[in-house]
Amino acid sequence: MTTLISISTLDPAVDSADQALHRIHTMPIVVIYPHNQCDCRCVMCDIWRIRDPKELSVADLERYIASFRDLGVRWVVFTGGEPQKNSRLPILARMLRDDGIRVTLLTAGLLLDAQAETIVASVDDVIVSLDGPPSLHNRIRRVPRAFERLATGVRELRRLRPDIPICGRCTVQKLNHTSLRATVVSARDIGLKSISFLAADVTSSAFNRHSVSSAEGHEQIALNAVEVEALEQEVQRLIQEHACDLNSGFIAENPAKLERIVRHFRAGLGQLEPVAPRCNAPWVSAVIEAGGDVRPCFFHHPLGNTRDGTLHEILNSPQALQFRKNLDIATDPICRRCVCSLYVPKAEMLDAGSTFAARAARRKEARNG
Repeated sequence: MTTLISISTLDPAVDSADQALHRIHTMPIVVIYPHNQCDCRCVMCDIWRIRDPKELSVADLERYIASFRDLGVRWVVFTGGEPQKNSRLPILARMLRDDGIRVTLLTAGLLLDAQAETIVASVDDVIVSLDGPPSLHNRIRRVPRAFERLATGVRELRRLRPDIPICGRCTVQKLNHTSLRATVVSARDIGLKSISFLAADVTSSAFNRHSVSSAEGHEQIALNAVEVEALEQEVQRLIQEHACDLNSGFIAENPAKLERIVRHFRAGLGQLEPVAPRCNAPWVSAVIEAGGDVRPCFFHHPLGNTRDGTLHEILNSPQALQFRKNLDIATDPICRRCVCSLYVPKAEMLDAGSTFAARAARRKEARNG
């Protein structure tokens, strides 16, 4: 059952000063789930357990785009679930790009080869999940030849559109915590532009984790004390042996961010106090799930559903205003254990509207030309 912020918990009114401070006028980034199911059976995610399929329709996106224009949205990330399970994905992507919005596809990569022609024609860039070298990636994904299918898909995208940016993302957890360096090598071998690392989420109910007991989920993903020491050694070796990759940006994180992954798992063991990352996600982005729920980020409760109002209305509802008013990133227990923070500087927020208009004009000119 979806948990919404109860209106009974709100103050009788949100005063005008707070409304002005927390009202959303510009939102540069929106994350959308085109489909709520996935073809992988990853150990660190339980989306594959979902049995009730839901997907974004063209009519749904048409309703969203009106709010996107009002809010100056300039970047949409398709995630999930597996976005490519939505047969209308190319149409959805082109609708957004026609409005000057950058479209990123975040995918497990199993369907890249089969859909390569439509992908290169409809998205700006691709991020693939890469969990390690071939045998380890396949073990984590629990799909035969998952790595090989991913690599084939990347090659086909490159053949059709050599300049398309294709990056990798690795979720660090129990099975791959000593394989970060090998993952970098594999990312280069299959032709990725870069590879990023983030710690696995072991505490929240995001990614359908509420479908199994917290003890079972924690045991499958989290590191014990010995494994944390091994991870720290692996991170230090990664920093030392791949200094060129860090300097060039092939490894997306800097050393401090890589070391934060170790601290995340130490905090999970009670060795350190959890510390929230720098983040303003609830003020600069939103997550829209396939069923219409709108979240301020992946981990906090939904603020409403698009069946009941526009995105603009949901983001500026009394519930949403009160949520942002009360949210202290530094002390919030969810934020302190966050593995996927987002921070957009104020200067970038201010030019969102002009950037949106310029991109839209360029798209329309190219389309009409």
